[in-house]
Amino acid sequence: QVQLVESGGGLVQTGGSLRLSCAASGRTFSSNAMGWFRQAPGKEREFVAGINWSSGTLYADSVKGRFTISRDNAKNTVYLQMNSLKSEDTAVYYCAGRDSGWVAANKADYDYWGQGTQVTVSS
Repeated sequence: QVQLVESGGGLVQTGGSLRLSCAASGRTFSSNAMGWFRQAPGKEREFVAGINWSSGTLYADSVKGRFTISRDNAKNTVYLQMNSLKSEDTAVYYCAGRDSGWVAANKADYDYWGQGTQVTVSS
């Protein structure tokens, strides 16, 4: 059974940094695209960043230049480094995996999901 487990969320002040991790088990994801999404209260789940099988990346405009997605295939883990955090980054962050190797920004294109980790940015 595939499991994606996020960690690294927490409370941080505006301008601070956090690194989220997503550890996969049940299968290897080295040939698969992975993504990060987030959902704020009362809002739709939105794409944040994705990484394809060859480590090509895609970012939402709102996080470009501040967030970096990366992967360590040896550890079956994907990371999201978040810098210069803003209050509008507050949300539950979800890791997602695709059966395809190509990144996508549509949540409907992802086949596996983690339970989420809360990120709260205080001013």
